[in-house]
Amino acid sequence: MSHNLLDLVGNTPLVESRVLNTNPNVKLYFKMEGHNPGGSVKDRAALNMIKSALERGDFDSNSKLIEATSGNTGIALAMIAGIYGLDIELVMPENATKERVQTMKAYGAKVTLTSSDVGIEGARDYAEAKVANDGYIMINQFANDDNWKAHYKTTGPEIWKDTEGKITHFVSAMGTTGTIMGTSTFLKEKNTNIQIVGVQPTDDSSIPGIRKWPQEYLPKIFDASKVDRTMEVSEEEAKQMAIRLAKEEGIFSGMSSGGAATAALRLAEELESGIIVSIVCDRGDRYLSSDLFG
Repeated sequence: MSHNLLDLVGNTPLVESRVLNTNPNVKLYFKMEGHNPGGSVKDRAALNMIKSALERGDFDSNSKLIEATSGNTGIALAMIAGIYGLDIELVMPENATKERVQTMKAYGAKVTLTSSDVGIEGARDYAEAKVANDGYIMINQFANDDNWKAHYKTTGPEIWKDTEGKITHFVSAMGTTGTIMGTSTFLKEKNTNIQIVGVQPTDDSSIPGIRKWPQEYLPKIFDASKVDRTMEVSEEEAKQMAIRLAKEEGIFSGMSSGGAATAALRLAEELESGIIVSIVCDRGDRYLSSDLFG
């Protein structure tokens, strides 16, 4: 029995596709990251980034922390900062769903909304200005090695164990890229033949949690050599797949999970045989005020 909320981060279940995957020679599993206590895969990175920084003495309870986020990382950081008694300001574009803003505030974080015209890049610029001018310390998920190392230590080993080392393909949306970098690093150490597939939006698509970054904003933790293949999905494909996941598989998730599942199913159709694991990175309840399920 666990008596510490932080012990509940990780060890999320794998669920096999019962309906959407129609290739009898391929098994497709969904890694259910919404089962983390903060509701997303970002709990893993947030815990490792904060815990490791405290252990190193990078900051303490007197520090002013700040981070730009599109949502899930902010919720995870708000929850974990609250547990450790830390003050944190989270910066998001103003078009973030109200559930995300309210959840961060519920955990005790200060939330600042920046113009949606400049997107997450504008939120990042705001946070960096506060660091430069006002003595804030940035968590900096985009350049923080403790982000991807969380997945090297937990996500990769869990997938390896739960597939009994038989996984052939790993599919993940790419946002900060921490999930795919850490999981790839671990799985490739176990078996270099495992194929790592990253999912990006098509040029005309906007999918929360999946990005095709301008070069100057490309996450510093990203290493292209750790991704064997990139697959693009459209906004409409990601939306429709999120809806189908809920209706047909009983998996309630956001649009980025729909994007990853779209790529995973496309892959399943190509393969003669294999075991695919696709990340379902959060829960659908934080998108109810958007038009995703409307």
